[in-house]
Amino acid sequence: MLSLLLVFCFAAILTGIIRAYAIRASIIDIPNERSSHQHPTPRGGGLSFVITSILAFIAASAFTELSWNITLATILGGSVVALIGFWDDRGHVNAKWRLLAHFIAAAIGLFFLGPIPSFDLFGSTIHLGLAGYILGALTIVWLINLSNFMDGIDGLAGTEATMSAYGAAGLLLWLNAPSTQWLPPLLFGTAVLGFLAWNFPPAKIFMGDAGSGFLGFMISILLLWNAHSAPKFLWIWLILMGVFIVDSTFTLIRRLFNQERVYEAHRSHAYQHAARQIGRHSPVTLTVAAINLFWLLPLAWLVGTSWLPGATALIIAYVPLLLLAQRFKAGQRDQT
Repeated sequence: MLSLLLVFCFAAILTGIIRAYAIRASIIDIPNERSSHQHPTPRGGGLSFVITSILAFIAASAFTELSWNITLATILGGSVVALIGFWDDRGHVNAKWRLLAHFIAAAIGLFFLGPIPSFDLFGSTIHLGLAGYILGALTIVWLINLSNFMDGIDGLAGTEATMSAYGAAGLLLWLNAPSTQWLPPLLFGTAVLGFLAWNFPPAKIFMGDAGSGFLGFMISILLLWNAHSAPKFLWIWLILMGVFIVDSTFTLIRRLFNQERVYEAHRSHAYQHAARQIGRHSPVTLTVAAINLFWLLPLAWLVGTSWLPGATALIIAYVPLLLLAQRFKAGQRDQT
């Protein structure tokens, strides 16, 4: 607990330092027609949990039994994602170069952790073999970009990442998994929580692309790490991240169908429509937190305790989320 308190305080203090620097250096997010916020706000605060996570993982590998594999994946792959995001925060990076950097980071992550492991699908064990590397790379790159897409209102991405990481860590503790499995998501979730102290509505600083990209990369790395030890955690992580996965995927498919440029900034996600309808960000962020706590986490627990097969629980979890995405017009252009 003392270590977690240290991680939280370090991330929170570092966020404040970065905020002060961003204000002095005029690293400010100015609202435009595609923004969901109304006031100029410093950005780049996500670097706090990038740095904190890397230092925490190094300490954990040095002083506990945590494998250096996940720490090196975090340091090397995570740094590639954070650096290209930081570069994009300070100016503009062409989408093809960002995508190339994301695939390089995915290759690094897969080098240290391996591909998506075999998993159970409706009673059959699926062995992916070489295809696991391809699917693993696509999963990592998608989660990196998904997190960037969903970082559009105050506190949302940080809340989703923290609750998913804490949910996975809690389930691993419940199942008496070794500390090498529950410690990484616990450390990462706590680092993001320190940033969230500044980012929760009304946000005093935004995480920026450096933070959102690293957040998605870490979720994918933790998914692989836990799934290699217990394959059911592939399903558990996909369930816990259900709000982000459904909203972003539904929005992307609809925008592709409408022949829109999907790599351009927009504000047509379900959560963005909901925030405009309500007029505030906090009710949407708190609703997502409630969905995670009272709907997705119990289903993930049922998978973890083998009460429900993973694929069945995933379908049950996603159906209401798809209905919500349709209800809040995910992927439809904002007419205001």
